[in-house]
Amino acid sequence: MKHILFIFLLFICFTIQAQQTEYVDFKTVKASLYIDLIKAEVTGSVEYSFDILKATDSIFLDSPNIIYDSIEINGLNNFNLNSEAIVLNGIVKRNFVPSKDNVMVVKYHVKPKKALYFINKDEGIQAWTQGQGKYTSNWLPSLDDTNDKMEFDLSIKADSDYQVISNGQLLNIEKSEGYNTWHYDMQKPMSSYLVALTIGKYNKQELTSKSGIPIELYYYPEDSARVEPTYRYTKKMFDFLEEEIGVPYPWQNYKQVPVKDFLYSGMENTSLTIFSDDFMIDETSFVDKNYVNVNAHELAHQWFGDFVTATEGKHHWLQEGFATYYALLAEHEVFGDDYYYNRLYEYAKELIVQEQEDQATALLDAKASSTTFYKKGAWALHMLKEIVGEQVFKQAVKNYLNAYAYKNVETQDFITEVEKLYGQNLNSFENEWLLSKTLPLAKMRATLKQNESIAFLETIEHSAYLSYRTDNNGYVPSSLVTELPKGFYTERLAVLREALKKPDYPTYKDLIDEAFNSNEIKTRQLLAQRIPEGFKAQNESLLKDASYLTIEYALMNLWSKFPKDRAKYLETTKEIIGFNDKNVRCLWLTLALITPEYNPAFNDVYLRELKDYTSSQYGFKTRQNAFSYINNIQIFDFETLANLIDATNHHNWRFKSFASDLLQSLSEDQKYKSIISDLQEQLKNK
Repeated sequence: MKHILFIFLLFICFTIQAQQTEYVDFKTVKASLYIDLIKAEVTGSVEYSFDILKATDSIFLDSPNIIYDSIEINGLNNFNLNSEAIVLNGIVKRNFVPSKDNVMVVKYHVKPKKALYFINKDEGIQAWTQGQGKYTSNWLPSLDDTNDKMEFDLSIKADSDYQVISNGQLLNIEKSEGYNTWHYDMQKPMSSYLVALTIGKYNKQELTSKSGIPIELYYYPEDSARVEPTYRYTKKMFDFLEEEIGVPYPWQNYKQVPVKDFLYSGMENTSLTIFSDDFMIDETSFVDKNYVNVNAHELAHQWFGDFVTATEGKHHWLQEGFATYYALLAEHEVFGDDYYYNRLYEYAKELIVQEQEDQATALLDAKASSTTFYKKGAWALHMLKEIVGEQVFKQAVKNYLNAYAYKNVETQDFITEVEKLYGQNLNSFENEWLLSKTLPLAKMRATLKQNESIAFLETIEHSAYLSYRTDNNGYVPSSLVTELPKGFYTERLAVLREALKKPDYPTYKDLIDEAFNSNEIKTRQLLAQRIPEGFKAQNESLLKDASYLTIEYALMNLWSKFPKDRAKYLETTKEIIGFNDKNVRCLWLTLALITPEYNPAFNDVYLRELKDYTSSQYGFKTRQNAFSYINNIQIFDFETLANLIDATNHHNWRFKSFASDLLQSLSEDQKYKSIISDLQEQLKNK
């Protein structure tokens, strides 16, 4: 009977939710929250103002798992909080008549199961939100419907040892014994999934855009040397996007905050981008793994997604396609024309593979992949600009944003604005780019060839140049040569044009020598992965490259290929940690443990360090690296297996899936089966 009642109430909730925007207009939300970092709990009082548009017998708030302590409407607080309906989804039953400026105040508490995460590390506790989609209601009673925009003001009380960062402008910090309350003000409405907060220990660097917008760049106190490489080009891209889009930045300020174990690369919360601290990088990391693209993408979302928001999933490309395209324009401003076209070329290859695997969909398909929404969306905008001309395109985007400021949009809203200025219908464009799942490859190829480097590369890919002449004067195809990255050829276009005219050029040695001498990072990484024969000294030089990926590849492959020199290679790289996930260090520790001639007296120290990296005190990417290497050399023990079981409950689903798969595999191994079973029983009882 309880199951039937639950299903009935759930049906009522969905029915009310589908109808509510027609009957009720929520306008503002003023939330006063206490975040208990130790208990991982939220206690709050939230005031909502709303208009009743049509007579209705109920209103509701999305609030899964939230426990209401009181609900008051226009001063009346005689609502039955024992009702299962209220507990289920914040439904308030009452005869509401058309009226304006109603006020509802709810008090509640909740231990969020998702959307607000508490990360406990040695350096302290960190809390952050990720409400993408419809999850903010897990910690703040709100409306998940993206079409119901409200102005949110948050006051957040937390331990005074920590800093609180949220949407909008910080009005003041109210200090009391052991606690501070941070008062944040928003001036414009937004969808609830864009409400956010972070709590942690931070310093910040402040910039000001050309237009006067305050830009706050947060970082951990110990990461001051990483601020410049992490946030490189931020102001340049901000100023560029404001000018390129033609609409002023729509919020009071812009903040960027790194957090631990984030679910994605970044999230474009209104005025507050939260991103993975994996992108807090040093100078060496910049060449392989920088924040520039994510930075530009999340910033572009402040207009496309936050300022104007798609009505439904079918129109999701209006957010992701636009953000991807304008991020690419910002990168073009920083890195130049060749970079822009080469990125488009890479996007095209991904889309072609998707089509070949029969996974392509139309852009206006709510179930389209991220590759479609992001990269086909960007391509569609690039092609649309070519069709209508830059002047019409830019003015149409400006008109579109101004017409639907702080509102919700559909694809036709944008197309209509373009057609008004273009003077012709865009049916052909819509059919080709929005409604068809088949790529117009000929047109894509034609636009790519407008770039000189792409056009020339297309030529040499099919020329005799990609066969090398051996020292015996015979032409033999080389997989290594054909795999050389395009950047290698791009930086040598003038040389190549002359080379193609010479029948005795190039020999294999010519090409590999030039590849080793190249400044193109991807080229040297390919060499580190392949270790071409006859170039030992050049291969060893890769261990000193200013690239952690190159060093990782070179160490692994040199160690494998030249056994007599293993101790030398380990000694050369013993101080290198690598990225934040400790990619080089985890590899180094593993190789040191299985190289008998290298410092065997320190094996216990090396093993201790590698095992430590599996614990919850480290980021999930570091843990995953350590687990993978421990699995490779089969040295799991009680401690590391306990850490692996812990990892199967991690909030990051990718890491959780990795840990679950590995644990399942180990459970089938007689060597570990009983240990895992005993551990699981102990943890279950605990």
